[in-house]
Amino acid sequence: MTSKVSVEVVIPVLNEERQLPESIRKIHGFVQQHPERDWRILVADNGSSDRTPEIATELGREIPIVGLTRLDQRGRGRAVKKAWLESKADVRCYMDVDLSTDLKHLPALVAAIADEGYDIAIGSRLAKGAVVIGRPLKREITSRGYSALFRTMFFTRFKDAQCGFKAVSARAASAILPEVRDTGWFFDTELLIIGQHSGFKIKEIPVRWIDDPDSRVKIVKTAIGDVKGLLRLRFGGVPRAANP
Repeated sequence: MTSKVSVEVVIPVLNEERQLPESIRKIHGFVQQHPERDWRILVADNGSSDRTPEIATELGREIPIVGLTRLDQRGRGRAVKKAWLESKADVRCYMDVDLSTDLKHLPALVAAIADEGYDIAIGSRLAKGAVVIGRPLKREITSRGYSALFRTMFFTRFKDAQCGFKAVSARAASAILPEVRDTGWFFDTELLIIGQHSGFKIKEIPVRWIDDPDSRVKIVKTAIGDVKGLLRLRFGGVPRAANP
């Protein structure tokens, strides 16, 4: 009998004491409906000053598959990178704690890696078939403009680099992550550009996504950081990760 594919779902968090319990229980309830995989949920705290770490620990006592990893320094990319590099899972996912992306897409995200031979799988709000609900026009225009920019600069085939719903294989994580320098929001884009440049196979999955009106993403600050990251890669060169 073959063993189940192991999957770790990382939830990067910063001061999410109120939202975390509901989200973790919702994810746990969902993965219980898919026993064909060996699931683990990891809360990746990056510098919370509220009770987020304590609540994550309490959730771990309640739900055995829930764990916690902590960093004193902030940065979503930093938290995901640490969690993915330390993971022993065959498939390593991450999703935003607000669960804006419908969990119904999680099996397809995992299957792309585990069953279809892709190295990276990403949820996309810009791919044909995606459903986006409640997104303000300003954010929609910014997202599409950013997509056009990085596709023009790097000839990428993927369209949505910033959707907080991704998975990588263990092999891809080990090869690509050491080459990724960004520790914040540009982490996702850098991961994908390096991955495609190095020959890793990327699958983009259209998703149903509902905007979180309480999102803490600062559009202007994030956009400036993203453009700086793109310029660094464009003029400094895209690193090539080993792809045996």
